[in-house]
Amino acid sequence: MEDFYKQLEYPSEPFILSSKAKKIKQVLLNNGAKRIKKNFAVLGGSTTHDIVKILDLFLLFNGIEANFYECEYNKYYEDVMFNDENLKAFKPDLIWFHTSYRNLINVPDIKDSVDDVKQKLQVEYEKFLKMWRKSFETFGCTVIQNNFEQPCYRLMGNKDVSDCHGLLNFISELNMKFYNFAQNNDNFYINDLNFVASNYGLEKWHNLSAWYMYKYCCDLDAIPRLAYNVNLIIKSIYGKNKKGFVLDLDNTLWGGIVGDDGVDNLEIGQETATSQAYSEFQLYLKKLKSLGVILNINSKNDESNAIAGLNHPDSVLKPDDFISIKANWNPKSQNMLEIANELSLGLDSLVFVDDNPAEREIVKQNIKDACVVEISQVEEYIKEIDKHGYFEISTLSKDDLSKNDMYRSNVERKKLESVCENYDEYLKSLDMKAEIKPFSDLYMQRIAQLTNKSNQFNLTTRRYSKSEIEQISSSKDNICLYGKLQDKFGDNGVVSVVIGKKDKADLHIDLFLMSCRVLKRGMEFAMLDELVRIAKAQGISNIIGYYYKTQKNNMVKDLFKEFGFTLKEAKGEDTIWTLNIENYVNKQSIIILEN
Repeated sequence: MEDFYKQLEYPSEPFILSSKAKKIKQVLLNNGAKRIKKNFAVLGGSTTHDIVKILDLFLLFNGIEANFYECEYNKYYEDVMFNDENLKAFKPDLIWFHTSYRNLINVPDIKDSVDDVKQKLQVEYEKFLKMWRKSFETFGCTVIQNNFEQPCYRLMGNKDVSDCHGLLNFISELNMKFYNFAQNNDNFYINDLNFVASNYGLEKWHNLSAWYMYKYCCDLDAIPRLAYNVNLIIKSIYGKNKKGFVLDLDNTLWGGIVGDDGVDNLEIGQETATSQAYSEFQLYLKKLKSLGVILNINSKNDESNAIAGLNHPDSVLKPDDFISIKANWNPKSQNMLEIANELSLGLDSLVFVDDNPAEREIVKQNIKDACVVEISQVEEYIKEIDKHGYFEISTLSKDDLSKNDMYRSNVERKKLESVCENYDEYLKSLDMKAEIKPFSDLYMQRIAQLTNKSNQFNLTTRRYSKSEIEQISSSKDNICLYGKLQDKFGDNGVVSVVIGKKDKADLHIDLFLMSCRVLKRGMEFAMLDELVRIAKAQGISNIIGYYYKTQKNNMVKDLFKEFGFTLKEAKGEDTIWTLNIENYVNKQSIIILEN
């Protein structure tokens, strides 16, 4: 099955995925992985069956078990706007409107005036606008909408793209309206069908036989690419992105071997075609870093040579761009483990990039969860990495933009911990201050991110989209708290989330999680203290906690015991705990709670 798993990363072989889909799905379902379960409605303006079949595989591979609803052919508008009972009963968590340029009805005619064309454009846009708003109002769900690909012909030739009567011009204008809506509305995402089609090749994409015979808007062999692109959006929404790179140096970030060739002879800069390719790759990584992707080095080198290479005058990346630099002669799998430990990240959060296939294989063989990208020639590095969509952006918060600074501060905290005589002394020296308050619109994106990304310190591993978090927060039946933590090294941002559901005198903890960045600093006790205070004020007598075992959250299996809860029930490794809060005494006094 290993070859099948390879097909679930970019690029895929259409025949293998299609012919072996049932077998691959069965293996994925039986692999013992803990998965998020969600309802996804696919409302298509063309045939969707085979697209859904392949999308299902990609999502399973990324830990998302989808239950799918498909509308009848080209009934996407009717199902949403006319309150289809089957769709309402399905209760979608996400709706994907899979439409293409073939679903446009009010298109320009050469006899139309400029105002006529503008009117047609508005009519088409408002049709979609009504569907999106109705989806939000009826289901409170996330919406994914295709943009429109370029058609298979240009009636006016090159002028089709600039004249108001041209279909290409019309599609461009309509796409811009879609993008403007996406920029101003949360829980709405564009599936860039136009890019997928163009990248595949428009002549191949527009397989007219596939349209006339089966009503597929694309070539059948393009289905995996289309499904994969939608999968990237969904896995990003539900927190399945990677968090950073672990990068080799020699012949990966520059051409040549710094220890043998010397710094002056490295290929980097603008002198040759090859050196330009390495410079552009470094620039690509630098831009990803600005989006919150963390960079680390794992190189077989003397550290002094590695630093000298990064300080090359033409190097885009400098030593300060990296959180952890492991330049030594240890096995790279060992360095990977140490980097993950320093960053308090799971190994499956990091992408290993090395030009040497032997080193890639060693890491794969020794680290089960390692993500190892296959690269070939430096000219192809960016495309080979980018198409995997490891860091697909669904939301971009202030915390994301400052993530590198946060991880760098964590390294400084660990250095301080190593010189303090005892742990309490270390905690006091951090001068920690916390803000613990009810959910705020300002932090909804970050709260949703945490619910989907936090795996280790997460008692129930509930997963929520931003729209679901907003609904939970607005209900008076819930107590919802976020926690921010800062210390003398910097602001960690929102690092903890608690959701409790009230039931008369009981409060059931639906979610209790914390970012691994702030482990063992007492923040969990500060969150509990504040939760108890608010619960008492609302007439709650008992708090009931739940621990659901996953592959990654073993570290919190005894958390409720540490909190002073009493074990009520155990089913295997899943447990239920209770705490009477009448005589509760606060658990922590080191963190100062700010108003």
